[in-house]
Amino acid sequence: MNIILFSHDELKLPTLTVEDYRARHIIKIIKAQPGDILTTGEINGPKGTSRILHIGPNSVTFADITHTCISSRPQVDLVMALPRPIMLKRVLAQVATFGIDHLFLINSNRVEKSFFSSSKLHPEKMHSRLIAGLEQAGATALPTVSIHKRFRPFIEDELPEHMADYIHCGLAHPGAIAQLQDIIPLGSRNRGSSAKTLLIIGPEGGWVEYEVEKFTECGAKPFSMGERILRVDSVVPALLSQLALLRSM
Repeated sequence: MNIILFSHDELKLPTLTVEDYRARHIIKIIKAQPGDILTTGEINGPKGTSRILHIGPNSVTFADITHTCISSRPQVDLVMALPRPIMLKRVLAQVATFGIDHLFLINSNRVEKSFFSSSKLHPEKMHSRLIAGLEQAGATALPTVSIHKRFRPFIEDELPEHMADYIHCGLAHPGAIAQLQDIIPLGSRNRGSSAKTLLIIGPEGGWVEYEVEKFTECGAKPFSMGERILRVDSVVPALLSQLALLRSM
């Protein structure tokens, strides 16, 4: 945990006391003492520092909470075929760690319908995994997650409404000729704050031909990540790492 995150409601008073996993981490892992200054932040808000005023057996009280560093939201959105529930848990933390603004979880021909009934899609459970990713990254911008149970309404009605927001849109698909660097020019991050990118990741079996055609009709450009076919929880960090490198060069 590289940042202690507070909700907006928790920050309404001059002092703030936590008694949950954050307190346990501060006491047992960080081994902090009264007077120590920790990196803290507001979820979807600024970050900065807070001073520990008091430590109890199972609680930590903060004072002098100073959050002045405001970061812009990530300029990357991700469309992903809903993965297996056990994998979704890992992926949610990954997208928050690497920095995603909006995660679209969608249906696909190769997505089992039972996945949409999983308890892992409960808002509170998804929220906790996203927070874990932010705490690892030392960031505050919580990704927005939307769930789309029907492919055709998403691809024909919802996605086209968003396409004007993106300057680049890449569809990860095994067998494609292009590479990510052919889709995302070097240094694209420096071309303005509106240079938003959309990446599209399919199920482990890949998109079917019809789905690829529908995405390309929307303007997505297929690209390959190499000869090896990766699992979703490997694709996400690998792809977002490549994108970050390309955008920063």
